[in-house]
Amino acid sequence: MIYSNKQYSISSTALKKLKTALADAEARETTQLWLKRAEIDAIKSQIAEIEAELSEYKLVKSGQISFSKTYALEELPRILVQARIAGGLSQTDLARKLNMKPQQIQRYEATDYMGASLSRLIEVSRILGVKTSGLFEKSGQATGSVFVWNDVRDIAWGEFPYREMIDRKWFSVSQHENPLDKVKEYFLGNAGPQFATAYHRKKMRGGSLPNEYALLAWQARILEKARHLDSKQMLADFEFDDRWLPELVSLTTCTDGPRQANELLAEKGIALVLERQLSGSYLDGAAMISETGRPIIGLTLRYDRLDNFWFVLLHEIGHIFLHLLGGLRFDFFDEEGHLEADTIEAEADRFALNTLIPESTWELCLSRFALSEEAVTIDAEQLGLNPCIIAGRIRKERCNYSILSTLVGQDKVRQQFEGTGHDTA
Repeated sequence: MIYSNKQYSISSTALKKLKTALADAEARETTQLWLKRAEIDAIKSQIAEIEAELSEYKLVKSGQISFSKTYALEELPRILVQARIAGGLSQTDLARKLNMKPQQIQRYEATDYMGASLSRLIEVSRILGVKTSGLFEKSGQATGSVFVWNDVRDIAWGEFPYREMIDRKWFSVSQHENPLDKVKEYFLGNAGPQFATAYHRKKMRGGSLPNEYALLAWQARILEKARHLDSKQMLADFEFDDRWLPELVSLTTCTDGPRQANELLAEKGIALVLERQLSGSYLDGAAMISETGRPIIGLTLRYDRLDNFWFVLLHEIGHIFLHLLGGLRFDFFDEEGHLEADTIEAEADRFALNTLIPESTWELCLSRFALSEEAVTIDAEQLGLNPCIIAGRIRKERCNYSILSTLVGQDKVRQQFEGTGHDTA
């Protein structure tokens, strides 16, 4: 983990050198191809690790997120460091607040607070706003949460919503079987231990703090269904190419647009999986990368409306092209809301809005001011869009969900996926 701006600078320099070394290794001619591949893989692994640390430090330092308190007490030292960085404090700043020498804070953090007394930990927690049960918050209001487990052994399997998972028939438990053993088997079999590590941090956007174990369980289900699509050879190979997005937007005019969007995404190598959220979570969608590198989008259809479907879908596609494939190691879980302070989510929002209607075009839409169904319909015809796209954007920008309600396609999405294997009930 990176603890200071100085370490960030050192890591950035090291990253540049590694990228140069990678380019040299790839260009070097040799008859020992296995040795060349081993060298390249080793360098790529180091690059990925440093990029993840740099991304995490920038995100934490921005103060835009809060970190969940995990069930393992061993996580407290890491949370204290993250809270200090998110609060904009240097090690010297924290030392001054504690009336200590900066060298002592450096030793504390370098050794995971080994040797610090309980009273000292409580004092540090109080200054940094870390609650022993809950989360640390910036200015009394969390704008998002990141859930992280360093090791699958930190998972409390009894916290999984296993009864609901059994009721949904995700797995079955016989009379003599332990349900906790079965839920562990289900998660490890469908997600794998790597999805409960720091390499798969769960970034949650939303105004409601969810049950983090509901997120883990739901993610395992999404990964299971995506793997099934892969096994049936229903997905093409993915390529980093977004030139097909206008074709996706054009499908908004089709009566069965969401269903056709599912087919188009499969042709482009992106798995679209529908699964309603578990109790205790407030999800609209999620974006993640499978263990094989395939982009996966999960939707809950919590709001069965066409405007919500298209916006959330494009928002998650934005995460894929802007963040997941750019080295930011997070699994993104999104609850639609108004968290403009979160830079990453704002980027995904802009991607979705501008892909559906470019900003320059949006500024010329008269329906923004007329607010009538007729004006929305006229603008939609001129732009080649479903009126729900314009109506939904107007409602969102004005934070008024009582207007233009007949145009947003209420109850028009779930019915398109009935009988397709998607759990949308």
